[in-house]
Amino acid sequence: MALFEVKFFSEALGMCTSVNVILPQKNHGIGVEGSKGTRDRYPVLYLLHGASDDHTIWLRRTNIERYVSSMDLAVVMPEVLLSRYENMLHGPKYNDYITQELPQVMSQFFPISTAPEDQFIAGLSMGGMGSLKIGLSKPEQYAAVGVFSSGNLFYRKDNLSTLIRPRESGGVPISEAIYGTTDQSTLRGTAWDPFKLAEENLAQGKKMPRFFHVCGTEDFLIDSARITRDWFAAHPQIDYTYQEAPGAHTWEFWNTWVQAYLKWLNL
Repeated sequence: MALFEVKFFSEALGMCTSVNVILPQKNHGIGVEGSKGTRDRYPVLYLLHGASDDHTIWLRRTNIERYVSSMDLAVVMPEVLLSRYENMLHGPKYNDYITQELPQVMSQFFPISTAPEDQFIAGLSMGGMGSLKIGLSKPEQYAAVGVFSSGNLFYRKDNLSTLIRPRESGGVPISEAIYGTTDQSTLRGTAWDPFKLAEENLAQGKKMPRFFHVCGTEDFLIDSARITRDWFAAHPQIDYTYQEAPGAHTWEFWNTWVQAYLKWLNL
């Protein structure tokens, strides 16, 4: 594989930003299987980071480059700060950046496909919630979605999932910077809610991508994951795979399950 760190000016964000990109390469050296090199433009996985990390973290904590070496699959790892991959009320428009601008820019810089059947998105924790929201709200854009250790965070049982750290951006709680409120339960059923957006898309007859969802049984977000699982169970027209396995909110868990997701893609 070839590895690039790209720094460019984003029109959607109004500032420079960073992206790490892995591209297939036929000859990869000793000990790693190379690409088949049969594509003019490669399918792409947009791999999203969590709230404490940035665009470098998947490379630093896993062997993602090695895992995709024989798949003819590009991997794009963007940075979004603490945005939850949303168009923030008080901050940049990260949802527009990830779903609209980034695919176009990447296809200009690299031989990366923008065809819906060639685009996949996945992430952990905050990135898992971002992937869920993006996949449900823009179903025509992605073939498959991976949600690791997360769910729809607007739906959490009382007195559970209490380990989410309060985070601030510019001196205010991050939920206020993004949504304009610190009471996330008030966002259920609004335009922020991925379940509401999904139901609108289903009512319009839009075809949903496949979903792969996994959470550790010791994870503090397990109740949110299970509520999300139950929502999908009530919408069987969506191709949805859910698994629970021993593990917590850790890189040991994500390193294992990103490999399972790649196998599940069956490229």
